[in-house]
Amino acid sequence: MIRKTFSLLTLLFLCAVTKAAPATMRLDYFHTGDAKHEVFSMDRVVIEPLPWPGDITKTIDDTNLGKYFFEVRDQKSGRVLYSRGFASVYGEWETTDDANKIMRSFSESLRFPAPDAPVEIVLKKRDAKNRWVEIWKTSIDPKDMFIDRSKPRAPAPLIPIQKMGDPATKVDLLLLGDGYTARELPKFQADARRLIAVLFSTSPFKEHRADFNVWGLCPPAAQSGISRPSTGIYRDSLSTYDAFGSERYILSFDNQRMRKVAQFAPYEFIEILANGRTYGGGGIFNLYSTVAVDNAFANYVFMHEFGHHFAGLADEYYTSLVSYAPATERIEPWEPNATALLDKNKLKWKDLVAPDTPIPTPWNKEEFEAYEREYGARRAQLRKENRPESEMEALFREDRRRVDAMMTKEKYAGRVGAFEGAMYEAKGYYRPQIDCIMFSRTNYFCKVCSRAIERVVHLYARRG
Repeated sequence: MIRKTFSLLTLLFLCAVTKAAPATMRLDYFHTGDAKHEVFSMDRVVIEPLPWPGDITKTIDDTNLGKYFFEVRDQKSGRVLYSRGFASVYGEWETTDDANKIMRSFSESLRFPAPDAPVEIVLKKRDAKNRWVEIWKTSIDPKDMFIDRSKPRAPAPLIPIQKMGDPATKVDLLLLGDGYTARELPKFQADARRLIAVLFSTSPFKEHRADFNVWGLCPPAAQSGISRPSTGIYRDSLSTYDAFGSERYILSFDNQRMRKVAQFAPYEFIEILANGRTYGGGGIFNLYSTVAVDNAFANYVFMHEFGHHFAGLADEYYTSLVSYAPATERIEPWEPNATALLDKNKLKWKDLVAPDTPIPTPWNKEEFEAYEREYGARRAQLRKENRPESEMEALFREDRRRVDAMMTKEKYAGRVGAFEGAMYEAKGYYRPQIDCIMFSRTNYFCKVCSRAIERVVHLYARRG
């Protein structure tokens, strides 16, 4: 009897673990507004060509990351079936001066395991105090005849760059080629493998290489390169330089185009490889990150922007020009690597601070800022004169040598503390360590950023 009971339990277990993955459902919607108004409207619901790539035992997001958060709730019981935090292009645009002048619409998407019964999609946003507030709700009936179940043709072959196991048990990263012609496909593959080698030589990704699958998709472009409007270059590309008027900021504003390509790969994270030489990139949490692959500092930009996209890491630098309006009130950021230090006793990384490290932590801030003003003026002049990229790269190398020298002589170098200057603000926001990939062009993540990255890895990957 015991043997028969054991056999039955074994059979039930095997049936459970071998159950086919659910389909992938995608809700496309429009996000419209300005600095004072925000509305949402349904576009369409799609069943993507590939099954759900994620772990169906890890459907609830408890990281508290993101400017936005969505839940898929069973309509009958109200039970939360799936949730994820994220950020968006709209969420960045609404903080620019442009949002005070005009209204704009952005296409956005939510992806989740296809439900068996009607569900409600609940979208939340952080308020002025960073508390979650419900801002939109819509219903989906999986039997609705208007759900798009078509089987479109793949725009390019899927390239397995690194396959470590079943997508359901791994973090699935998709590299999308942008601005590569058909003849440049070998270049895309070489660029992809080079950058992935950088990713997995950098801790903590290095220690988690076995937790990642990496895929490539590269639809052929009619012309080589991507758009750069500030210099009169326009391409039919997925991404573009000059996002929000920042010459180095590369974003994609065509969400529908991106999703129609990406749906042919199992993915949770997307990196757009822009086929260009000019320094640039961008990263939005749980949406995508970008990098111009041919710049001499592409390796650094790739890691920095992927930190934004993968783990919601904040920019720790504060001396570079940005397109965003400064914060009017100091509130505790949701990003894991920045703090307003409103209460020293509640420092979010307090457990990593040595007892003899003062909070806030002193550093040679004035010396650094004086140097950065000089460096920033030289950089701006090079761009103004449209000098060759090699001259900009030479300036970046000089800058890295100078900053490295300053950082290594700091009294609290290598320690976790609270160093003032972060999130584009010289005062009122603090970073965990004197230096980090999120602060300068160095090659390592600080301890707080590393821990945040590992937490996201564990949200998606399952160790055997």
